This record gives sequence, structure tokens and C-alpha cells, in this order.
Amino acid sequence: MTTRESPEIVVAIDTREQKPYRFARSEVKTLASGDYSIVGLEERIAIERKTKEDAYSSLGQGRARFERELQRLSRFDYAAIVIETSLPEFLQAPAFSRMNPKAAAGSIVAWSVKYRVCVFFAGDRRHGNALTRQLLEKYLRYQNGDADAGSG
Repeated sequence: MTTRESPEIVVAIDTREQKPYRFARSEVKTLASGDYSIVGLEERIAIERKTKEDAYSSLGQGRARFERELQRLSRFDYAAIVIETSLPEFLQAPAFSRMNPKAAAGSIVAWSVKYRVCVFFAGDRRHGNALTRQLLEKYLRYQNGDADAGSG
């Protein structure tokens, strides 16, 4: 039973996720896009997790592949990217990257608008896990017709 305080969801975790977040209930399965979804709604909601280093790599050498992923995510009812760093920390490029941090941030902002994919700078891994759980729960509550899903 889904309650107002805590919807009972089973989080779908992609088989390719190397350091998966932990959830009360989860199932590892192959997702077409993203790293996290809700079992039964895998074609409607997707959350992509990125470390700062992974984000820079995706904007640099993996740019074409990442843009194809964003194109797929744009077809979902809701899609988001959760980056496990703060914006000020993101603006300090990793040692391996020659990418200008302002250009990296600019690409993320531009693509979030172009592909309608929300981007969240979660601060760190722990907050990224909590934010991902909350995004999935809120989506499910709205899908279940809970008009007060935003109030708590």
C-alpha cells in the first residue's frame, strides 16, 4: 500500500551502474536509459547519476554518446541528471580534464533546456542518493493522483 508519507516503490537499478545507490526496495535490471527508475515505469521516468569526473568525461570524450543519451531521456515523462557535487565544486575541473569548467557548465545548462532534462547538483553521494529516492517517490505520488505530492 502506498502511503502519503512514504510511497512503497521498488527502484529499478540499471545493471551497468557501477556504484549503485541503496534503497529500501530495489531490483537490478537492464534499463534502456538512465541509472534509476521505478519498476513498472521504466519507460516513463529515468534518473542518470554522474560523479563530477564522469560528467566531465561525458562532456568531453564521451560527448556524442552522452548527447544520444539525453535525446533518449527527452522522450520520458520525467528525466533528471543527479550530479554528486556542488556547482562551485563542479566549476573546478578534475585534474584529467582540459575542458573549461564554464564551458562544461554551459553545456549542461544548454542541454538541460534543449532536451528538457532536469539537472541537480546534489553536493555529494549521500545527498545524491537521497535526492534520487525523493525524485522517484514524488513522481510516483503524482502519477497516483496525489495533488499534495509537493508538500512534504
